[in-house]
Order: sequence, then C-alpha cells, then structure tokens
Amino acid sequence: MTEPRTAPGTAPATPLPVVLAGARGHGRWHVANIRRLEAEGLVRLAGICELTPLTEDEFGGELPEQSADFGALLESTGARIAVICTPIPTHTDLALTAAGRGVHILLEKPPAPSYAEYRRMADGVAAAGVACQVGFQSLGSHAVPAIRDLVEGGAVGRVTGIGGAGAWVRSEEYFRRAPWAGRRRLNGVDVVDGALTNPLAHAVATALALAGSTRAEDVAGIETELLRANDIESDDTSCVRITTTRGGSVTVAATLCAERADEPYVVVHGTGGRITFWYKQDRVLLQRAGHGPEETRFDRTDLLENLVAHLTDGTPLLVTPDETGAFMQVVEAIRQAPDPAPLPDGAWHRVPGENRRVVPGVDGLVAAAADTLSLYSELGAPWAPPAHHLPKEVSTR
Repeated sequence: MTEPRTAPGTAPATPLPVVLAGARGHGRWHVANIRRLEAEGLVRLAGICELTPLTEDEFGGELPEQSADFGALLESTGARIAVICTPIPTHTDLALTAAGRGVHILLEKPPAPSYAEYRRMADGVAAAGVACQVGFQSLGSHAVPAIRDLVEGGAVGRVTGIGGAGAWVRSEEYFRRAPWAGRRRLNGVDVVDGALTNPLAHAVATALALAGSTRAEDVAGIETELLRANDIESDDTSCVRITTTRGGSVTVAATLCAERADEPYVVVHGTGGRITFWYKQDRVLLQRAGHGPEETRFDRTDLLENLVAHLTDGTPLLVTPDETGAFMQVVEAIRQAPDPAPLPDGAWHRVPGENRRVVPGVDGLVAAAADTLSLYSELGAPWAPPAHHLPKEVSTR
C-alpha cells in the first residue's frame, strides 16, 4: 500500500530567488529540482556560482546570472536562498558567507569535514538568524516518522539495535572526478571523503534518526574499521558502530567495491520483529511474529521545498544543523582514525571491461554487519584489522 501525499505548504506570493553554488556533478540534480519548483511558482533560479561558467549547452537553456564570487552574486541577485553543492571543505565558509548576508541555506551533506568546522558553521548560522537545512534527503521521507510510530507502538517489541547496509559499485574514474575525491586531506585541509561520510552518508544519518539519536550529545562512543581496495587516501570499504547515550547500538557497513550494486537500507531490530527501510525507494517492510510481512511505500518532502515552506508559513525544518550533530561525531571519528588500511592484493580484483575493483564476499559481509550489528573483524573478514576504539566519552565541544 502507499501512504497518501500530504498537502503542500502555502506558496509564496512571488517565487523566492535562489542562487546555486556548484551546478556540475551532483549540482545537476539541484538544477533539475529547482526547475521543478520553478514550474510550481515556489522559487526562481537567480544565479549560479561556478569557478568556470556554464555554457548554455551544459545548462540546457538560457542561463541566469553567473559569477565566481559567491557573496557578490548573492547581493546582485537579491537571493533569499542559497543552495550549496560544492566541495566538502568549502561548505562552512560558503554557508557563513550566505548567513552574513541574511540568505537562508540548503547545505549539501556532509555539512563539514570536521566537527570543529561543523560547529563553526552551525554557530555562525544560528548567530545570523537564518534558516539552514542540511541536504540529507532521506530524512524528508514520510517513512521516518512512520517507522518511529511503529517502534513507539511496540510493533517489533523492544529495539535491540539498528543496522545499516550500503553495497555500491564505483569505477576507478569515480575517485578521479574531482581533486578532492577519495581524499582525507587536500593541501593540508580536511576533506574526509569516504564511503560512510559521503556517498553512503545517508545510511548513517538515517540509522541515527531511527535510533532517535541525531544530536551530538546523543553519542557516547564510536568504533570504526576503515579499509580501501582502491588506490586512494579515503575508505571505500568501512563500518562503524555507534553507542548512544540511551544505551542503543547503531552499526552501519558500506562498500563501493561490491560484486553487484544493491539498494542501501536501514533495519530496526526488535525482540518481536524487524523493520527494513530502503531509504532511496521510500520503501518499508515490517516483519513480526504472528503476522504476514507488510510492505508500504511512502512519499517524501523535498528539502528545498520544505525550506521554502519554512520561510513562507513557518513549517518546521526537517534537517537543521543541530539534528546532524551525531552524524558529524561519526565524521570526526573517521577523521581522527588511522588512515584506511589498504586491502592486500589477493583480497580484491578488477572487473574486466568495467575498470572497477571488487572485494569478493563483501556484499554478504555488509548485509551480515547490518543483520548482526557486528564489525567486519567480528564477522571473520580475513582482511579486517581490529576496530579502532575512540574513548567512551565523545566530546561535543
């Protein structure tokens, strides 16, 4: 069955002018989304900030104002909203540039490459009094509150833990698509790109949301296992186990070296059943003792649309910076962990004709980690080093 769509918020009297910083790569998704909301009369794409201007062929039509100077572009366009989809190390400074001009923000995930930079961004935005939404699109899914209601209603008994699994495939070109890709640092600046912090960051953030542990102070301890099959600095095969201050456990495993691509998911384990959430598909499967399986597909609220509604009629924001604090604790743990260990040559192979590296058996290990809340080393992966244990008390300063 499908959950009914909720009524949209009140449209603004005139479309809100939006400036997009970063219109290539993933930014193309934002261009398409802004165009969709333009057609609904909610926003107007007033400007694009790129170091190298887009051509009309690239953009697919008549271009708005362009500039490499983000602050000047915000002022010349009279922007009300800035969508920031730029390299991770630039997020904080660009967000603060927008905030300093009273411009509200949709900031791509991860919000920052370190906890200190995240804190600088969040505190600066709060001091400026502007709204900021962090782009974890999965947290706009109507499945998230529905699963919380199921859990609170005892549908699966007492929750024993939450797992997350992401088995994706990426070619070696993926790690060369930009200077910061696959890097932990670049020119002495933190980047912290990696499977759990960037492409499969939604698995971590969504698992924490279902655990009711989204804020920095909700995290008590973190263990990481970071590995790489590719010739990169960052991890492409990794897992993390987060202990919450409520006593819960969240374990997420991810790889970009899967044998075959699969839909990432989060699973809530209970004493009387389980709830699986394929967050890219907004699909939920409830399995419990004495009942047949129940599958539901949900709609989701777009985060830019939610930001517009917030500015128009006060609709609460779905993903504020403070609600990503626990995720940023995970980013910080990964940043502070030893550099990812290279897998031995015999642990991976190239796929002929696809220019990608595969770790045989990793698909099953990713699923087993989510199923048993175990780390790779605990599952007997021969290439997994001992877990890196951070102090039980995780700093939120």
